[in-house]
Amino acid sequence: MGASRNAFSRMTVLALETSCDDTAAAVVAEGRILSNIVSSQLAHRDWGGVVPEVASRAHQRYVVPVVRNALEAANVEVRAIDAVACTYGPGLVGSLLVGLSFAKGMAVALGVPFVGVNHLDGHLYSPYAGKAEPPFPFLALVVSGGHTELLVVEGWNSRYRLGRTRDDAAGEAFDKVAKILGFPYPGGPAIETAARSGTRNYRAFPRADLEGYDYSFSGIKTSVLYHLNSVEPAERPDYLERHGPDLAASFQAAMIQMILSPLRRAIIDTGIENVAISGGVSANAELRLSASEVCRALGADLAIAPAELRTDNAAMIGLVAYYLIQTGQTSPLSLNVDPSAQLVQQGQIGQDAKTG
Repeated sequence: MGASRNAFSRMTVLALETSCDDTAAAVVAEGRILSNIVSSQLAHRDWGGVVPEVASRAHQRYVVPVVRNALEAANVEVRAIDAVACTYGPGLVGSLLVGLSFAKGMAVALGVPFVGVNHLDGHLYSPYAGKAEPPFPFLALVVSGGHTELLVVEGWNSRYRLGRTRDDAAGEAFDKVAKILGFPYPGGPAIETAARSGTRNYRAFPRADLEGYDYSFSGIKTSVLYHLNSVEPAERPDYLERHGPDLAASFQAAMIQMILSPLRRAIIDTGIENVAISGGVSANAELRLSASEVCRALGADLAIAPAELRTDNAAMIGLVAYYLIQTGQTSPLSLNVDPSAQLVQQGQIGQDAKTG
C-alpha cells in the first residue's frame, strides 16, 4: 500500500458482522459511522437459544439486502467503497463463513483491500467510537453472551489479559438462568425487566470471587437451578409467578458484584485511570450504574459503548478496520475463519498477565 496516511484517513469502509445470529453491515468513512444496519434473527426465540444451522442459512438470505440497505442509508455508492471488512472470529463457523466469503468476493470485485477483524476487537474499542484515538492505556472489560474478559490495552497492537471467565460467560449465565426461570430469550433483557419489580431477598446465591482477576459464573447458575428444583414440580408455575422477580433481582445483583469485583481490583492494582466496558451485557442499566459508582469512587474515567454498539453490529467492525488501515494493516485473501479466535495471542499482540 503506497498511499499516504492522509489518503488512508479519507477511506470509506464497508463492514460486515455475521459471527452469531445477527446479520449486520455498516459504512464507516473518515472514522465516522455513516450507517449501521442490523437484522436480528427472531426465530431463535422459539428454540430458547441460537441454532447454528438456522443462523447460517439466515445469513445467506439476509446478507445481500442488509449490505444494500447499509449503502443506501449511508448514501454511498458501491464504487465509492475503498475497503471491505468483516469478522473472521470468534463465533459460529457457518455464520462466519457467510460474512467472510461475501466480504472477500466483494473486495476482489471492487479491487480494494480486505480487512479481517476480531469480533472482540470490535467490542473492545466500541466505547471510544467517534474519538480520534482511545486514551491509552485503558482497562477494557468485554462482557457479552460469549465472552467475559478483562484486559489492559496499551496501544492498537499492545495489550495483555488480566483475567477471563473460567466457565460460562456472563451473558451466557443470564440466558441460562432466564431459561430456568421460564423467561423468554434473550435472557439478559428479560431478567433486567423482571428484576425491576423484585427485591434482592435471596442471599444464598454464591458469589464467586476468585484469586486474581478471573471470573466464574457456573456456580450461581447451578444454585438457581437447585433452588427451583427444591420446589415441588406442581407448585413451580405459581412459585415463579410470585417469586420470579425476586429471584431475578437477587441473581442480577450477584452477577453485577461478580463482574465488577475484579475490575475494581484491577483499577487499584494497575493505577490505570481509564476504563472501558463493552459487550451486550453492558446494556444492563444496573451494571452501568454500579460500574459508574465504582469508577467514581476510585477516581477513574468510565467509557461505555453507546446503545447501538453494545450488541453485535458491523459499525464496530468497520471502525476497527478503519484504524487498522491507518497503520497499514490489511488481510490476505487466504484468511480463514477462526471460531475460537482470542483477543490475546502469545507472541503476537501480548500475553496473559500472571496473577496470583
